[in-house]
Amino acid sequence: LMLPGFVQEAWASPNHAFLYVAWSNGGSSYTGSGVEPRGDQHGITAFRVDDRGALRQQGPPASLRSRPIHITGDGPGRYLLVAYNDPSGVSVHAINADGGVGAEVPQSASLGAGVYAHQVRVLPSNRAVVVVTRGNQPTASSREDPGALKVFSFDAGGLSNEISIGPPNGLGFRARHLDFHPTRPWVFLTVEAQNRLQVYQRSDVGLEPAPLFSASTLSDGGGVRPGQTTSTVHVHPNGQFVYVGNRGAPTGGRNEIAVFRINEATGEPSLIQNVDTHGFTPRTFPLDASGRLLIVGNQNSVSVSEGGSTKLVPANLAVFRVASNGTLTFVQRYDVAVDRKPLWWMGMVASR
Repeated sequence: LMLPGFVQEAWASPNHAFLYVAWSNGGSSYTGSGVEPRGDQHGITAFRVDDRGALRQQGPPASLRSRPIHITGDGPGRYLLVAYNDPSGVSVHAINADGGVGAEVPQSASLGAGVYAHQVRVLPSNRAVVVVTRGNQPTASSREDPGALKVFSFDAGGLSNEISIGPPNGLGFRARHLDFHPTRPWVFLTVEAQNRLQVYQRSDVGLEPAPLFSASTLSDGGGVRPGQTTSTVHVHPNGQFVYVGNRGAPTGGRNEIAVFRINEATGEPSLIQNVDTHGFTPRTFPLDASGRLLIVGNQNSVSVSEGGSTKLVPANLAVFRVASNGTLTFVQRYDVAVDRKPLWWMGMVASR
């Protein structure tokens, strides 16, 4: 299936009958050059998923204001929420009765979305929304931009009552992605440049402002390290383990999945394994619904030296078996023919 722009992210409806794919011709993923042009075509295409997993477009694509970096839906599957990184923002769109993408829900003009929104998630209660804003690292010519968790009340598609969570000035807080514990009131957040996993207490309407726990995702307990960052985070369906992607620069660093055991009484994560992903830049990965498989989308194709020659390690899907103790065992790698473009997103949709 060919879309008008590079796939950015996708979300499956709660009944797995529809897949909503966000795309754009902006961002470094489109050019492959590391430069992030804004582009001029951005949208969401809805697909109906049949019993064999085949996709059929459902209605016309919905146009978006800028590059959609993340997309999700609410619990009942009535609304789509989209996060934008440049300019930072969030939008809410109704889902039509036939599964197509409907009208955008108007929001207050004063709605604040911080700097570089990177993810949007709806709390399990469906009464609040968290926009994870990453901020930006300082450069030779610019100051550091602050990161934060922006928490909003959510009602009939409307966002209100913004609360900002993070350090007082938001510095040193490159918040990237979060996930929810399936049964306990805990939220697990990756802090990108700091290589941290943080745990927050949640209620039906928001998060406590201070983290309960903060742990390094690196085996040596390290923090900020040039070229080394976390990516996404997923809690195991049984709630006993949490998994984080560690991304190393092509010239060095660790490309791993960090495995944590969750204390069932307190929510504290304890690092039990760091396993190589057999590729470069593990940006996305899902667990299957049974919790027995984890598949890593290694984003980049990288040339490496081996035995006096150079070989290309392609972008790939690396399959791992999940043991009863939560640890991972590598099974097989499937190379993906993306040439020098990145494998920007991958996920799994359960069969109906």
